[in-house]
Amino acid sequence: MISYAPFYETLFKKGITEYNLIFKQGFSANTIHRIKKGEAISTKTLDALCYTLDCKVEDIIEFIKE
Repeated sequence: MISYAPFYETLFKKGITEYNLIFKQGFSANTIHRIKKGEAISTKTLDALCYTLDCKVEDIIEFIKE
């Protein structure tokens, strides 16, 4: 299972809000909604998040073995 918990930790550490990602960085509200619901996002989106947040993939997602 993929978890987006690190994404929210990274946002908090960097002082960035979802509002900022949507209205200032150009991410779609649907992308943020998908992350909130734990749904899949594309690697292109993952790449854009890493670039915008200046972080590694591990700072956005983690794999949890069930």
